[in-house]
Amino acid sequence: MKLLILGGTGFLGPHIVEAALKRGHEMTLFNRGKTNPHLFPDLEKLDGDRDPNVEEGLTPLQGRKWDAVIDTSGYVPRHVKASAELLAPNVKQYVFVSSISVYPMDAFVNAGVNETTPVGTIEDPTVEQVNGETYGPLKALCEQAAEAAMPGRVTNIRPGLIVGPMDPTDRFSYWPVRLERGGEVAAPGDGSTFVQYIDARDLAAFIIKTIEDGHPGVYNATGPAAPLTMAGLVYGCDAVTSEPSTITWIDEAFLAERQVGAWSDMPGWSPRELPGFGQVKVDKARAIGLTYRPLAETARDTLDWFRKERGIDDRLRAGLSADRETELLAAWHARVHNAHEEAAVGAGESNG
Repeated sequence: MKLLILGGTGFLGPHIVEAALKRGHEMTLFNRGKTNPHLFPDLEKLDGDRDPNVEEGLTPLQGRKWDAVIDTSGYVPRHVKASAELLAPNVKQYVFVSSISVYPMDAFVNAGVNETTPVGTIEDPTVEQVNGETYGPLKALCEQAAEAAMPGRVTNIRPGLIVGPMDPTDRFSYWPVRLERGGEVAAPGDGSTFVQYIDARDLAAFIIKTIEDGHPGVYNATGPAAPLTMAGLVYGCDAVTSEPSTITWIDEAFLAERQVGAWSDMPGWSPRELPGFGQVKVDKARAIGLTYRPLAETARDTLDWFRKERGIDDRLRAGLSADRETELLAAWHARVHNAHEEAAVGAGESNG
């Protein structure tokens, strides 16, 4: 098939291109040519902009025909509307890469969020500033814009945390890289909360499959196949490292006192009051072919990529800094020591 990707050179995009090429499809890339322009020198590249108001804009797409378009770079409804309407006459299927962030925060108070769960809304739908508060509702509006332009021909895929080689955020890389450095490692809570993620390569393969098999509709796309706890994630990453580590689990209340936040400071972890983050339903996607590689493979490949591209000592973009982790561990050990002393004194007084 002839496929068009809007983006294609960031993180998920290259994995999608590789997955498509392995399946024998032809790929055309449309982007601004600013991110990793050296990638895929032998493929057709169209220079333009998602914003139709920018000079050139979507002009290079006019009059061209593809079997399907994959939109990995849509964050603003106006941009998605423009591209979907322009391509609608000449494209059979529009695949929009959305996010489970379309579900409002209160939806994750309980486990079991699925594709029928109501999405979040925004007071002013014309807002185009993407931040923590607007990202999810804007993605939901992007989904709706694509569906309005191509009714019944849109595949909206809602991934969770996307991980693996080329990840620029370090939201997963933090764990294998930090554990590879060895020593005492701070970990959140007691390790029993659930975690979900999806390897970018597995997500890419699923996206191509939805096109090959012709699956429109909405699909949550996260994993892994079996329920995974935070302890399973941390120890699983530790298993592929070469340096010895001691993992210290720190009470959730203590982390809150020290303003150690979920995701930003402890990547992948969600606090107990939001258990749904790690228990999103993906039955629908799995029923049509979403599959997963083992955690060990993802962790090992991510670690190898990080070591090659950035060096194991490069500063991580997520998680605790070395100094902050050291301070946190020292404070936690002092708290535990004092608690033991108080308990011992109390036991002595009781016996006396």
